[in-house]
Amino acid sequence: MTMIRHELRQSRISLAVWTISIGFLLAVCICMFPEMKTEMDSINDVFSSMGSFTEAFGMDRVSFGTLPGFYAVECGNILGLGGAFFASLIAISVLAKEEKDHTAEFLLTHPVRRSRIVTDKLVSVLLQIIILNAVVYAAAVGSIALVGEPIPWQEISLLHLAYFLLQIELAGICFGLSAFLKRGGLGLGLGIAIIMYFLNLIANISKSAEFLVYITPFGYADGADLVADLTMNGRLVLIGMSFAVIGIIAGYVNYCRKDIS
Repeated sequence: MTMIRHELRQSRISLAVWTISIGFLLAVCICMFPEMKTEMDSINDVFSSMGSFTEAFGMDRVSFGTLPGFYAVECGNILGLGGAFFASLIAISVLAKEEKDHTAEFLLTHPVRRSRIVTDKLVSVLLQIIILNAVVYAAAVGSIALVGEPIPWQEISLLHLAYFLLQIELAGICFGLSAFLKRGGLGLGLGIAIIMYFLNLIANISKSAEFLVYITPFGYADGADLVADLTMNGRLVLIGMSFAVIGIIAGYVNYCRKDIS
């Protein structure tokens, strides 16, 4: 518990900034909906006729005139990208920073197994993701109630669950990579999140590239599909969680064996 508390204390500012930023942007986006609702029919017609752009963001499968459709596209992009960046950044550095900052020589002299160190650091990453998602979910629900709109509990909860799983997958992958790094990997973490996002856009645009949904977590966290179908693709979720587990196992194995400089 000491190491978990230390990690959370070290990351408290970063966690607060990301949580407040994502929650604030979601709240602003939701507050815009009542003002735009009267014009949504014409906006929806424009967006639905933009060809590949429409398909890429799923605007051909949901209606901007409804809060779930508006939330899935507009707020979904904020939560999806923001959450993906946060999860990737905290996970990619959690093991590598000990060697980068030369604190490993102090940490590893304590009578604590390396596997315990890895476990505590993994738990700290998961706790940060849980805290961020809990606060952001509360902010979204509170904002919807504040503007006087009925809360679409099923759609909102499903969207937030999907993005939570997306963050868990990316965190698992980046956590594994962190064990192989000797220096900071912030660029790598951001790059993975961005690449995964654009792979999903490509899969939405091109029928020949639909197989990419099996690679990117944005495949099962596509807001338009979630709102339209009211369910997640269980096969894609299982594949995504498998990637996360493989990454975590790789992190354990390599960190417990590697020579720390």
